[in-house]
Amino acid sequence: MSQLDVPDGFARHFRQSPLTDPWEPLYSRRTDAAVMIGLRAGAAHTNSRGFVHGGLIVALADNAMGLSCAQAMGEHAEVRAGLVTVNLAIDYLGVARTGQWLQIEPEVVKLGSSLCFVQALVTADGEPCARANATFKVLGGNVLRGL
Repeated sequence: MSQLDVPDGFARHFRQSPLTDPWEPLYSRRTDAAVMIGLRAGAAHTNSRGFVHGGLIVALADNAMGLSCAQAMGEHAEVRAGLVTVNLAIDYLGVARTGQWLQIEPEVVKLGSSLCFVQALVTADGEPCARANATFKVLGGNVLRGL
């Protein structure tokens, strides 16, 4: 995939994991308010019907929403802690297909000292295909090193 296939402002995602390794290349864009994640959908991202698999969509939404909560915590958060998903819900509004740019756009709704509430819109070539919301528990310690 060439860099021309990736929207402006997106670069290779800064946070890899064994779960997302098979889905690479993933891209992200940081703003003051959020960490967006995107990818160009390929055959490896699809289900037997040829649509992007809902499991991939929800996993990337979870990732983007959690990273956005961590970003919202900012440098002033002494905990600079880990976040674990307490609740996650998703509504599939449409389908994403091979070749489309899948983008997760989170918005932190409320950041507290122990819980973070966040929502996200997932689009395929700019058209909504899912919406998600989640609650994250803020943990103590420094489990998100390098974030």
